[in-house]
Amino acid sequence: MYAVIETGGKQYHVEVGTELEVELLDVEPGQSITLDRVLLVADETDTAVGKPVVENAAVEAEVLGETRGEKVVAFKYRPKARRRVKKGHRQDLTVLRIADIRFNGKSAAEGLAKAGVDAATAKAKVEEAAARQAAEDAALAAKLAARAEAKASKAAEAAATGESADEATPKPAPKRTRTKKDE
Repeated sequence: MYAVIETGGKQYHVEVGTELEVELLDVEPGQSITLDRVLLVADETDTAVGKPVVENAAVEAEVLGETRGEKVVAFKYRPKARRRVKKGHRQDLTVLRIADIRFNGKSAAEGLAKAGVDAATAKAKVEEAAARQAAEDAALAAKLAARAEAKASKAAEAAATGESADEATPKPAPKRTRTKKDE
């Protein structure tokens, strides 16, 4: 869910967790404020555009602190009159973090919390499947290692008795095929 809010004569596109600098507000750091001038609210299912503001919509924000903006230089110059004026200005700003967007009883923060729980559940299922697959792979590797060890011990046993490894392993008798003589 996102919203477009107006504060200090400017419009801002915000979502839950967004940090933004707005014109100086008369609030202390650490306080929570509610911004009621919501111009647009949208989520996956519907969108509401205000005329001029959206009814039943509010954006809750936490005040992080105050700061100053970039320096803006104003330079006035009149040729041939020897007049030059250079002025600088830094705007005082308030830093906000958007905590929640509410619209018609829906809360974006609650939706994000539910999505986080669902993601954690899905991640746990994937990890469980990966652990099960790793256990199966380890069992197969142990089985193959045991076969290789048995083959190596047979070869060593055959070498000790003087037979070649091929002679030590019994071979199945060749199949006989019927000929006309046998009939």
